[in-house]
Amino acid sequence: MKSPAPKKFLKSSQLNPPNALEMFALGVLGLLLSPFYILLASFHRVPGLHFRWKCLKLGLILLFRCKAATDLKTIFLILLYPLDSTRYFELDFAWKTLKARSLNKYLDISSPRLLFTLFLLEDKSLHAELVNPDKADLAETAGLLKAAGLVTRCQLHDCIISESKFQPGSFDLISSISVIEHIPEDRQAIEKMWQLLKPGGRLLITVPCAAKTLEQYIDRDEYGLHGGANGGYFFWQRFYDPELLIDRIFSVTGEPVRQAVFGERASGLFLKMAERKRQNRFYPFWREPYMTGQDYHFFQRVEDLPGEGVIAMEFVK
Repeated sequence: MKSPAPKKFLKSSQLNPPNALEMFALGVLGLLLSPFYILLASFHRVPGLHFRWKCLKLGLILLFRCKAATDLKTIFLILLYPLDSTRYFELDFAWKTLKARSLNKYLDISSPRLLFTLFLLEDKSLHAELVNPDKADLAETAGLLKAAGLVTRCQLHDCIISESKFQPGSFDLISSISVIEHIPEDRQAIEKMWQLLKPGGRLLITVPCAAKTLEQYIDRDEYGLHGGANGGYFFWQRFYDPELLIDRIFSVTGEPVRQAVFGERASGLFLKMAERKRQNRFYPFWREPYMTGQDYHFFQRVEDLPGEGVIAMEFVK
């Protein structure tokens, strides 16, 4: 059993969001400048840029559909700021896995909603089960799926995965993008996912990683799931080093059949960008793809990371 991870305590901060006029001005700038920065990002070979065009198409559909069931802020974000930093890499890895498989029964566990929304729009025959214990987030997902005309092809479940009522061996593929790190009993969640896969089924997960493990705690209960605070702080997430990956994940699933590691080129770049977002309510989101290309690239191994990164993994049962 791995020894306890070092802990880091974070302070949250809230900025007043832009008002309607300011949001309109940001939207105009975003529409004008986004193509330029996407082009620059393409020279850096940033993965997942194709999602920007898929999101643009979805946003326009929602904007001009007469009875859209989602709000203008959500549409604004889909059009102009759908992804940031490592999400480009994570969703690209996940998309390629989904596209390569013929799926009958598909389960997603709290991934960014754009992943399964866009995939359901592309694969007209697919039905999905979606698990998410965060009631507010689940409500937003329900609104987006309704606006996109997908409610008849999705079943939403308000529960944590360990309490789900699915039968063992039910699914061809299970995806969970940047979720496991937020679950205190992460190994238990992996065991449940593995149990729910059919023989030959595939598990697709991503988690943050680093050469040395770390746990982060924050001064608010982000998802309303952790009960009482420990000294005013709630568990937020963990970074997996090679030893923790073996202890919490590979000991259940075995080694992945495919994996990739994407991380910051120098330690501290992610925190520097996060600080900019916290301090600047007019953060230039249209530069995000280009900044991802500048600050991140692929690594051969988790051990090679100079700072924070993300590992994406595909397992076969």
